Amino acid sequence: MAATVNLKDEYNNSEIQSILDILDEELIGLKPVKTRIREISALLLIDRLRQQLGLTGSNPGLHMSFTGSPGTGKTTVALKMADILYKLDYSRKGHLMTVTRDDLVGQYIGHTAPKTKEILKKAMGGVLFIDEAYYLYKPDNERDYGSEAIEILLQVMENQRDDLVIIFAGYKDRMDKFYESNPGLASRITNHVHFPDYEPDELRQIGVNMIEEQQYELTAEAEVALMDYIKVRMGKPLFANARSIRNALDRARMRQANRIFETSTDLLTKSDLVTIQASDILKSRVFLQD
Repeated sequence: MAATVNLKDEYNNSEIQSILDILDEELIGLKPVKTRIREISALLLIDRLRQQLGLTGSNPGLHMSFTGSPGTGKTTVALKMADILYKLDYSRKGHLMTVTRDDLVGQYIGHTAPKTKEILKKAMGGVLFIDEAYYLYKPDNERDYGSEAIEILLQVMENQRDDLVIIFAGYKDRMDKFYESNPGLASRITNHVHFPDYEPDELRQIGVNMIEEQQYELTAEAEVALMDYIKVRMGKPLFANARSIRNALDRARMRQANRIFETSTDLLTKSDLVTIQASDILKSRVFLQD
């Protein structure tokens, strides 16, 4: 009788479905991203089953590139990807370490190598997430040491790929140029995942979820005001998707607190303390500027 493996049992035992479900619950929209993560998860699971039957492992490349605007969920997805890699035994520890150029590149000769190696040592057994990775490469500056950090990363990506997954992240156009300038780096990245900007209604739902998580409530008028804010803010500079919405709601809560402090009597109800009114949002500088 031919050797067999039970796909359903292996899938259930890995618990990756619970991780994918959490990803669906925590992130609004991003359908192409979620589809891509499911595809990567399926490939890894099948590869593990092949190994159990003595078949040659395909040695799937795990290094990744996450591109998209700020606030589109790249770090959140990276955390879930680290969990999936751990559940499928492609990661010893399953932790995610997030860094930027400043964590890797030194300011003088001989400083970059030990700095980068120390970060890599801490990240081993898990996932290293390098945000705004294109800042590592500054070809116009001959005294810049970013190229030294890239060379060390390349060696680790090749020689220790079984013990560390690296995710490079940043704006798509800048990341494309970064890879064009570093073909050795680009050749070692198998999975490119692009995070699209959110639609206005998706941002509204994200905002409602954020408020509910903090045990606040939006009045019906406040929810309309939030949608108006989103449409105006999206056209302004430095818009950062969900991050901008979070910042706006933090300021709305401060206005609510100030409104209560200035207008309420000594006795407050639960409703007073949890309700965000339209005025708490409409007093944003975004509307005043318009």
